[in-house]
This record gives sequence, C-alpha cells and structure tokens, in this order.
Amino acid sequence: MSKGVTRRRQSRQALNFSALVVLSAKRDRWKAAPGLAQSGARLSWPSSCAPGFDSVHLKPLDRPPPAAAAAAAAAPRHHHHHSAMYYSLLSACTCLCLHFLLLCIPVQMFVPEENVDFRIHVENQTRARDDVSRKQLRLYQLYSRTSGKHIQVLGRRISAKGEDGDKYAQLLVETDTFGSQVRIKGKETDFYLCMNRKGKLVGKPDGTSKECVFIEKVLENNYTALMSAKYSGWYVGFTKKGRPRKGPKTRENQQDVHFMKRYPKGQVDLQKPFKYTTVTKRTRRIRPTNPS
Repeated sequence: MSKGVTRRRQSRQALNFSALVVLSAKRDRWKAAPGLAQSGARLSWPSSCAPGFDSVHLKPLDRPPPAAAAAAAAAPRHHHHHSAMYYSLLSACTCLCLHFLLLCIPVQMFVPEENVDFRIHVENQTRARDDVSRKQLRLYQLYSRTSGKHIQVLGRRISAKGEDGDKYAQLLVETDTFGSQVRIKGKETDFYLCMNRKGKLVGKPDGTSKECVFIEKVLENNYTALMSAKYSGWYVGFTKKGRPRKGPKTRENQQDVHFMKRYPKGQVDLQKPFKYTTVTKRTRRIRPTNPS
C-alpha cells in the first residue's frame, strides 16, 4: 500500500473520530441541561423521534424543543449546576484536543521526505524518449583521434577510414532527449549507427531501437565521446587502422573513443533558425480612400 493511500485513510479516520466526538459532546450537553431529567425529555439516537432529535436530518437539534425548554425553565437549576459546569469543561477540552489533532494531521501529511536527490529525477527523464520537443538536426563529420580519419556508415558496416568531405562520412545527428542523447545516421545510406548486445558497431535501417541511441559526452580535452544509452559504459571506438572496437573493451579515458566534430565544406544549415519578432507601438491604420 502506498504512502498516499495510508495518509488519506488516516485523515478519513480522524474526521470520522471528530464527528463522533462532536455528537457525543452534544449528547452529554443535553443530559446535563437543567430540568430535562425531571421533565422526562432525553436524547435518543435515530431509532425513535424523541424530543431533541431531528428525525429528518438524523442529528441532535441545536436548540431544545419548546416543551423541554418550558420544563427546564420551570424546574430549579441549582441541582444541576455542578454537573453542567463539569460537562461544559469536558466539551471545551474535547474541542481543543480535536482542533489540535486536525491541525497536526495536515502538517504530517505534507512534510517533504528527506534525502530527495534531484539527480535521480534527471536520470530518469534522460532515459525516457522525448517525442514532444522540437528535434535538432545537425550535419557534421566525426574525426577519429586514433585513425586520423572520419567515421563512415557503409550500410551495415561501420569504419573510421573516411577522408574529409567523403559522402559516406557525412552524418545526420538527431537529438533524442534533453539529456544529450542522439541518433546518428549516414546521410548517403540512411543507415543508423548502432551497437548490438555483443558491443559490435553495426548499421541498421531502423533507428527506433535503444541500441541506436548514444549519449554525447564532452571531455576535458574538448573531444567528444559517444556512450551507448542501452549499455552503460560501452563507447564507440576505433583502432588505428579504422576498425571498430567492441564496447566492453572501451573506456572513457582511451584515445580510441575520442572524436572531434568537423563540419563539411559548404554545409547548408538544415535547422531553421528561430525568428524573433519585435513588438512595436500599435500604429493607426489608414484606410485607403476610394477614388470618386
């Protein structure tokens, strides 16, 4: 059972208890009223329609009935003075305790939990896909630090042997979430760069799988590392000959996983820039006059 359900149940029990206390206090006040005992008027519960009880709304009346009030006025009051004071004090103490209890319950219900880490919320939101925000689409090349060439998406085969400006080295990078998650696709082949469960880099025509999502990490040396979003700790890496390395054999501090973004020559910006409009003072419209 969740904490919210437990707290709502406790609040409901407290309210029911308070209602019973109020009804009990009213009944005791009726019993202690002077002259009611001699007149025979007494408080009864909804089983009968006795004086002092509202049979329609099933609750004690706020004022005694006329017959009970007349009998109370005619009877001597000094016999019931002490008992009336006792029940009045008891009712006052009960009301004070009830108010204190009702004031304490909301405070306990809305006390924030301790040791709440905001980073956990950010990590959970980062793992989820963002299908609402505007996608940022960029076109650039990834220069490998070890091979001295660029990453190529040759269909299902991946390598790092592309020259500057090679058509297979031009990559379309699409943002997936606000947490630096991207999907990389070859512009020429329309295949996505993915990492399978064995840690091997492969190309896939469909990039909706979590294996095709990578997390961009900007390192202290201004290089960029690409870590798999599904297999944490596995990075995109290549050897000196441009061959892909398996994910389990890669580390963040290795030069094999360091890349540098390079834009192709004569690149056309695929992302439309935001247009800002300035708000000026409203001018008076001049209606064109029709020539007579």
